Amino acid sequence: MTPARAIDSFLEMMSAERGASDNTLSAYRRDLEDWAAALSAAKRDILSVGTGSLESVLAGWAKTGLAPSTAARKLSSLKQFCLFLQTEGLREDNPAHSLRGPKQGRPLPKVLSEADVDALFKTAELDTSPKGIRFRCLLEILYAGGLRVTELVTLKKNAVSRRDGCLMIKGKGGRERLVPLTGAAQRAIAEWLSVRDETLPSNAIAKDRAKSFLFPSASKLGHLTRERFAQILKDKARAAGLNAAKISPHVLRHAFATHLLARGADLRSVQTLLGHADISTTQIYTHVLDERMRELVETKHPLAT
Repeated sequence: MTPARAIDSFLEMMSAERGASDNTLSAYRRDLEDWAAALSAAKRDILSVGTGSLESVLAGWAKTGLAPSTAARKLSSLKQFCLFLQTEGLREDNPAHSLRGPKQGRPLPKVLSEADVDALFKTAELDTSPKGIRFRCLLEILYAGGLRVTELVTLKKNAVSRRDGCLMIKGKGGRERLVPLTGAAQRAIAEWLSVRDETLPSNAIAKDRAKSFLFPSASKLGHLTRERFAQILKDKARAAGLNAAKISPHVLRHAFATHLLARGADLRSVQTLLGHADISTTQIYTHVLDERMRELVETKHPLAT
């Protein structure tokens, strides 16, 4: 079996047995192809390589300035791939099992203040065209529910037809969660639905592909792409006088979580809303709040000076 075929088989397993998303599969493919290319350059085969050669690749990447977080992700992909090879009997051992990734600090998520979010919403309200109404709807849902960007742009039209004002989201690993919507988000959805059909593609094939999505598009996917939404978001951020480089759909997801916690929400509830399988993933937001509390005491407490 060739390395390319082995990678394909691994990805097929991840899709069929673990329900990995297209984005996850693409990330695994990039990581494993990077490993295969690096090993090939050293005249090594990813299917028969030893631990020492893998360590050499990691060391080489470190010398080129590869971020520790990226190296750690690539190593995680390799470990799962090697375990797959071992399980399938394609090799007797797992050369990546004992490898340790580079030490890395846990970065704090970028956060928007509530004032920044307000400025973004006020700018969005100025555009009353169908595309402007669409953006407001996307923004309301994202900030109201803390969705991942892929979950947001792939929403089906029937996902917003529930009478309880909630969205049923299918997240990572096929896990489902119920996300309650604010009144503002529900009104934004109703306004968008009133003009949505005006934005359907004119081409019959593209229209048929797009008609089931809440945010249809002429793209090959049938819905607004993650990249296009991120681009529109940055354009609106600039118009609002914000630093567009610091704003992305994921940063708004962070804002959703930190603003909830700052206003008294408990960590378990935020974990459920975000769709995190492990609460340790959610706990990163408590560090953000710790920093805010320290700043508040240092700048606002009467004895601080």
